[in-house]
Amino acid sequence: MSGGTAAEIAARITDNVQRVILGKPELVRLAIVGLLAEGHLLIEDVPGLGKTTLARCLAASIGGSWSRIQFTPDLLPGDITGVSVYHQRDEQFTFHPGGVFANIVVADEINRGTPKTQSALLEVMSERRVTVDAKTHEVPRPFLVIATQNPIELEGTYRLPEAQLDRFLLRLSVGYPDFDSEVAVVLGDRAGSAVEELPSVVEISALRAAITEVRTAHVDPVLAGYAVRLVAATRDHSAVRFGASVRGSIALVRAAQALAATEGRGFITPDDIKQVAGPVLAHRLVLTAEAELNRRSPDEIVADVLAATPVPAVNVGR
Repeated sequence: MSGGTAAEIAARITDNVQRVILGKPELVRLAIVGLLAEGHLLIEDVPGLGKTTLARCLAASIGGSWSRIQFTPDLLPGDITGVSVYHQRDEQFTFHPGGVFANIVVADEINRGTPKTQSALLEVMSERRVTVDAKTHEVPRPFLVIATQNPIELEGTYRLPEAQLDRFLLRLSVGYPDFDSEVAVVLGDRAGSAVEELPSVVEISALRAAITEVRTAHVDPVLAGYAVRLVAATRDHSAVRFGASVRGSIALVRAAQALAATEGRGFITPDDIKQVAGPVLAHRLVLTAEAELNRRSPDEIVADVLAATPVPAVNVGR
């Protein structure tokens, strides 16, 4: 392993993950955009499509620490953040870190945790630290939560609150594989290596450098304004009860920066913003009851907003 530009690091992770995740190049690309933006990922789809496998592949590709938390109704907040235990011999409390003290945290089936347990992630996802017994503990950096959930099973699940959904940079859907990819998986084709066999291809120091590179990508003020107008338009849409927040505007620009960096560019374009708008914004929208009755989806609303918002003319690459 070695360092490299954000584009080189993205290419190495892509090649590694696609040894297991077959036929999903766009999904893998967006997941790596999330990694390079140091933004949390929510991977959502029906059972058996490889949500947890994708999360584990991303974690295994990074040369840092990672942990997996299996969310269940009996999981406690202390299992996530950690607890202070009193040691009688030393006559003092000692902090025992929970599952979030890792660079990559795979939160499997996050919607099976109770609301109280889910809320234990709010602080650490936003501020990269946890507070236990009035003491603050920093988590390793970079820090990313890769969560999975199954949207069709309702029994024994708890809907993620809007405040938590807003902390995910991207929501991704796996989708069914194409015919050839599914045949390759069924036959155990050698192109589909097991997750346990995946090597780490990026050192954590190189990932940190790539994240820094992403954040230095040039953002023309005109394009920042375009992103803000898109987000503001979600708030004014007739089918939306609550639109995307300011965090959505920040996420839109940050994801566009990461996308540009994966392509070897030090600046963003309108197309970068348009390509990430759906995964960044859709999960942040709360639709009206009428829109839900009419089976409108947040992705359709984002498409409406993109179509209705003029794309600015800007000289990129300066």
